[in-house]
Amino acid sequence: MRTSIGLALALAAALALPQAARGADEFTTDFRIEDCTWSAWGRENPYFSLRPGRQQVLEGEEDGTEVRAEVTMLHETETIHFTTAKGKPLTVVTRVMEEREFEDGVIAEVSRNWVARCVQTSNIFYFGEEVDDYEDGVLVGHSGEWRAGVDGAQPGLLMPGSFLLGARYYQEVAPDVAEDRGENARQGFAVAVPAGIFTECVQVDETNPLDSDPEAVDVKIFCPGVGIVKDEELELVSFGVVP
Repeated sequence: MRTSIGLALALAAALALPQAARGADEFTTDFRIEDCTWSAWGRENPYFSLRPGRQQVLEGEEDGTEVRAEVTMLHETETIHFTTAKGKPLTVVTRVMEEREFEDGVIAEVSRNWVARCVQTSNIFYFGEEVDDYEDGVLVGHSGEWRAGVDGAQPGLLMPGSFLLGARYYQEVAPDVAEDRGENARQGFAVAVPAGIFTECVQVDETNPLDSDPEAVDVKIFCPGVGIVKDEELELVSFGVVP
């Protein structure tokens, strides 16, 4: 127990460094993953449940297109073998999180994301994804695919177990392929969406230096016991557990 508390406090201190101390453009990439015990299950992180069957459905309009996103924790796992940046070989069994996106009722993208929880901190880490891109319902490519341990990629921090305002961290660490970054921008507020009114929510601002506009910000809102409720123009319309 003492080791777990020490790890949690050390990580919290690292993520809580003020921007001036870390550098204006610095985002955390060292998460001490070598010290973690891993789990592909659990609801210990209030904003990101790994319970199999958990699903959120979001809908909205983007640039005149009706978009529907279905995010589901599958009853499947994926084993990731890799060597950490500090040279330690690791094998982690991850949960498969499937995201299906539809545009005007036609499938546009299906991704299988690999996520796992560090038991000591309840941080949710991201180990990569497989991506199928579609045009008019036809498979056309696999943009943005990456896997920890391949071509220098390392796990990123998807959702901290302790939400520290101002913390900045890489969610994807796949050089020149996927480099999403998160910044904890707001906490402790209420939000109303079609699925209901939720309180004690948090906001994560996401940026990507690989985007055509690296200054563009994708605002996501998460609420305890629910998970994601807003992603830019998309809002939660239903959530629950599916077979």
